[in-house]
Amino acid sequence: MAISFSSATSIRSLLSVRDSSYNRATGKCIPPLTAKASSLGASSNYVKFQDGVWKCATIEEIEAEKSSIKSDAKNRMEKTLETVRENFNGFRTGRASPTMLDRLEVEYYGSPVSLKSIAQITTPDGSSLLIQPYDKSCLKIIEKAIVNSNLDLNPSNDGEVIRLTVPQLTSERRKELAKLAAKQAEEGKVAIRNIRRDAIKSYEKLEKEKKLSEDIVKDLSGDLQKVTDDYMKKIEALFKLKEKEMLKV
Repeated sequence: MAISFSSATSIRSLLSVRDSSYNRATGKCIPPLTAKASSLGASSNYVKFQDGVWKCATIEEIEAEKSSIKSDAKNRMEKTLETVRENFNGFRTGRASPTMLDRLEVEYYGSPVSLKSIAQITTPDGSSLLIQPYDKSCLKIIEKAIVNSNLDLNPSNDGEVIRLTVPQLTSERRKELAKLAAKQAEEGKVAIRNIRRDAIKSYEKLEKEKKLSEDIVKDLSGDLQKVTDDYMKKIEALFKLKEKEMLKV
């Protein structure tokens, strides 16, 4: 017979249910919960009815869930940090650098591809860039992509390579870019905080399912806060470095 119980139902009460040893609908025998199961700690005292069988989550399964939540959060934070770094590299600071073109995409045979994947980009000096495509037929589309970008650079195409002269920035423009960088940094920090929030919700879900105790969730949340603070500092450090580079004349 079907048995319903709340998450607070004890394993001892389940042991007293004799009719649950056989499921007529599935024809499967339901092994009785053992004394070993009843002796598990609160973090593993999670029981559910699945496929005609009472199942108790093992400590290994619960540990795997905990590990997965933390790992996922760290991976997402790392990707957020990388996005902030790429955004900063896209800012023109007055000094030529191949990273200025990292985010530039070119329409290559009907598909958008990154410029650096189809051309070699070098800096002959501190104020110019040299773009040499592996396929010279790409020169026109590369030139078009640069003109249509927001880099404010004028390409010079001689049929062999494209040259870009990077003009010096005015003091006013440097301040504008620094403000944009600050905004990018703040957006990155907001993303990090949102990732932390999602992870804590996942921990709290395990607590509601009686897989984790309240104290363990508090400890895990504390550890997650340390990881969050670490990534916040990394974003701030990237911003300070970029700001210094932007404002330097």
